[in-house]
Amino acid sequence: MITVIVVAFVLLIVIVSTFYLVSRRGRSSLTASGSAVLEKTREEGAAETIHKSQEAISELAPPADIRKGLSRARLSFSRLLGTMLGGTSSDQVLWDSLEETLLLSDLGLELTTKVIEGSRKELEMAGTIDGSAMASAIRMQLRNLFVDADRELEYSEEKPTVWLVVGVNGVGKTTSIGKLSAMVAAEGKRVVLAAADTFRAAAADQLEMWAQRTGADIVRSVPGADPSSVVYDSIQKAAARGYDMVIADTAGRLHTKSNLMDELRKLRRTAEREPAHLTEVLLVLDATTGQNGLVQAREFAKAAGITGLILTKLDGSAKGGIALAAEWELGVPIKLVGVGEKANDLILFSPDEFLDALLETADDA
Repeated sequence: MITVIVVAFVLLIVIVSTFYLVSRRGRSSLTASGSAVLEKTREEGAAETIHKSQEAISELAPPADIRKGLSRARLSFSRLLGTMLGGTSSDQVLWDSLEETLLLSDLGLELTTKVIEGSRKELEMAGTIDGSAMASAIRMQLRNLFVDADRELEYSEEKPTVWLVVGVNGVGKTTSIGKLSAMVAAEGKRVVLAAADTFRAAAADQLEMWAQRTGADIVRSVPGADPSSVVYDSIQKAAARGYDMVIADTAGRLHTKSNLMDELRKLRRTAEREPAHLTEVLLVLDATTGQNGLVQAREFAKAAGITGLILTKLDGSAKGGIALAAEWELGVPIKLVGVGEKANDLILFSPDEFLDALLETADDA
């Protein structure tokens, strides 16, 4: 009887052990399979995000036309040049009309005088007086106001590239960041948007809408949080997940408040630390503010060390001359211009295309 009990007990142990081993092996197999599926799902999810953002942005083509954006600003120049081509450079009325047109275009008194004097001198040296030569001389003088610099947006060879976007409230800064996100997403880049304007309640919400629209990720914090910490967290997230770049929004309170300028300096220092690679600090200017916008721009240029300009609302009541005045005043190139409300209405800037569009006459149209 005892022997039977022992044998039964041994058999029970063998059966339980066998069941445990089979069960454990099955769980291991399922875990390994589950991990592989999860990893594959993550990769497919990232690829799908990029694909969807590229697909969405591709629907926005064709890109905006700077000629259409400058249609209002072109009117006064078109009338002037049309009159000029039928006259001579010895006609003082034409020079007076040119001076008035340039001043009304927001070029400013200093640059208006520079263009007129330079054009007169060039024509005297060439010994020509016809209106066509006068128009050519004026165009050349205007072209010389643009800085000789690379206008391509700069990316780092190592990830993540960081772009800081600065400017006062109301110039279209957050919208420009959204359009930048659309632009780089169309190139297949993965982006993190840093909502570092923590002082304007709607800024983070507005940026989140753009993130959803362009397939970007976003890092935001509570209102009033330290903006540098948001930029820092965005950079860390981008580096950890292999994102290509970080585009950071910044606060835009009035330039007369020194704490904003101190904050921008701190933001720049944060964006320059490893693993970040800061390549652009872009100042957004509202083209409709004219010469007044340059006062603000000087302060931002000092504090943030800007590398380029984004000129917005060029399709509004802007006169066109502010583009030349901004470059001459700040010594940095305009890299992008906004000529509409759609995502593809932020376009790369070309001085020659700008002048061709601005100085086009009725006969050229």
